[in-house]
Amino acid sequence: MESFFRTNGGAVISTTFDKYCYVNVRHLPRFFDYSTELSYSAIERVTNIDEIKHPAVRNAMKMLDMHEIRLTYEADLPARSGLGTSSSFAVGMLNAFYALKGKYASKKKLADDAIYLERVLCNEAGGWQDQIAASFGGFNRINFNDEGYEVLPIIISPERKARLNKNLMMFFTGFTRFSSDVQKANAASSEPKKDKEKRLLEMLDLVDDAEDVLTNKERDLDDFGRLLDHTWQLKKQTGSAVSTSNIDALYQKGMEAGALGGKLLGAGGGGFLVFYVQPEKRESLKAAMHDLLYVPFHFENGGTRVLYYAPEDYGMKDEV
Repeated sequence: MESFFRTNGGAVISTTFDKYCYVNVRHLPRFFDYSTELSYSAIERVTNIDEIKHPAVRNAMKMLDMHEIRLTYEADLPARSGLGTSSSFAVGMLNAFYALKGKYASKKKLADDAIYLERVLCNEAGGWQDQIAASFGGFNRINFNDEGYEVLPIIISPERKARLNKNLMMFFTGFTRFSSDVQKANAASSEPKKDKEKRLLEMLDLVDDAEDVLTNKERDLDDFGRLLDHTWQLKKQTGSAVSTSNIDALYQKGMEAGALGGKLLGAGGGGFLVFYVQPEKRESLKAAMHDLLYVPFHFENGGTRVLYYAPEDYGMKDEV
């Protein structure tokens, strides 16, 4: 969160994995009585950009001076689930817009633009890590300070990384929420600012320990699971909207089934639970979570990328 890291610094350990969102953008042929068509969970057909209801699309089109487009969006994961789908969409959309204009945008440029789009133009509360992860991709430590951020790849042996991946299990709670709403509710918490800051600083210190567990072959990898539990217990105390009685019950069930730790991904309030569990306890955990959807995943190294590009012979209407 910018309000925290500009003063105190900040850090996260972040990875991308094999679930994607796809943004297809091309210029709209001029056969229709509308000039822009959007297809996501809704369909919009408008003649004026200001009529677009989707705030990220509307603001991004103005920001990059886009006109007469057809945009379609689909994703492997549900929106509002804590896995950065909105930021992945923002980064992918901006990447597609730049490509349509015949321009190259670096990973840093795309991350910066997406942060500006979501946090400033759309005025949505939240952190910066999702936009950076979606743009850069891979397994990274992201440091934040008063000058911005830096992305540092975590050097971990393929065997240890594969073991970590295998020991993480993810389940969908079925609850979805707007991250921005959760952040606003947490910001309005009655907890003294001093107490909340103390917990956040302790969570920040845990990043160093977690990175050491991952990269130091002498450390027990299972300590990573225990750190997840520690940071989740701290995070729950940073805002009233982070967890719910239902999520607490599910988490407790997972721990009793043998998980060493875990957390709710994202801002809180719903979405996906991830657990760290030793191989011999996987089936026990899966049985305990039988009411939830189990979602297997694999780490991957790619950030946003253009899958297909074809230049268009296009001129604005007033040029015709």
